[in-house]
Amino acid sequence: MSHPLRVYGDGLVRARERHRVPADARLRLQDGTFVAVPLERYVGLPDALDVELLRELGGPVLDVGCGPGRHLHELATRGVFALGVDLSPVAVELATGRGGRAIVASVFDELPGAGTWRSALLLDGNIGIGGVPSRLLARIETLLAQDGRLLVELDPPDAPTGSLLVRMETAEAFSTWFRWARVSVRDVDRLARSGGFQTERRWCRGGRWFASLVKIRADTA
Repeated sequence: MSHPLRVYGDGLVRARERHRVPADARLRLQDGTFVAVPLERYVGLPDALDVELLRELGGPVLDVGCGPGRHLHELATRGVFALGVDLSPVAVELATGRGGRAIVASVFDELPGAGTWRSALLLDGNIGIGGVPSRLLARIETLLAQDGRLLVELDPPDAPTGSLLVRMETAEAFSTWFRWARVSVRDVDRLARSGGFQTERRWCRGGRWFASLVKIRADTA
């Protein structure tokens, strides 16, 4: 067994070099089920849905769990300042190699621009980072400006919400177990409030679910 960041990083490198991903690149849950991890999409160029999601996003943008930086790439092409944060050195190297700004760090570390970011991203399942979504949202709330907005990707309405142990698997390796979380779109209002946000809107595109969250104003909290 390897560290999750190593399995993830090796998978990204293989995806970029081979332009494909082994069919079993996935997160395995403790109950034996699994969730596909589309590394090929992560290392690829932004697709039409990425472009749509980011089109009206106000900068500066903080991309939490930026991976190899396709969202950073799209924002950079539009002249929007964005910074990616990721624990994987391989992911950050790939992101900066395609022209994005990114640093190796945890979202819970001291980060530049705290309280000034107009937008933040939690896409590609990154609501699961750390295994406690309410804590993650509360941290991001402190990083955003008062009029800040958080774009988050969620699981479908019929999916379970909760913290769980998972491991990263590819055809070549599997990782040790680590804490992760899943959040159904049906539970986003409650989660948003627990982290200092309110839900602005929810929607589905291309079989993927999203929500836009805005900070709760101090005079209405």
